[in-house]
Amino acid sequence: MGRKLTFDSEYEPFFQPPGWVVGPIWAVLYTCIAFSFSSVLNSRQELKHSNIIIVVFLVQLALNLAWPSVFNSERYLLSLVMITLMIVFTLIYAYLIHARLPTSSMLVWPYLAWIIFAAAINAAYYLHAK
Repeated sequence: MGRKLTFDSEYEPFFQPPGWVVGPIWAVLYTCIAFSFSSVLNSRQELKHSNIIIVVFLVQLALNLAWPSVFNSERYLLSLVMITLMIVFTLIYAYLIHARLPTSSMLVWPYLAWIIFAAAINAAYYLHAK
């Protein structure tokens, strides 16, 4: 997700942000989720099911890192499934930590909003290619 969204495509949804905006946004988002996850790691003893929380976070992160190559290879349906799973796992992560670490949960909300937006862009590419 953190890599560029554009590639050698003639099509671009009207709401897709310019490439120069994406990099700085990802820098901020990755910083926020890193602080959130660091807080979770430092508070493992206080969290019920901390191992599950860690796995949930790492699954969404793995999807995040794999998504750009799938999207850029124009496998839009697969990338849409991947980003949907990323959203679901991020929601679960934010929910599971919210009671004990509300600030850490809130740190992933902008990331969640951005990947929902990216999912809309992904869906636009899928529908256009269909």
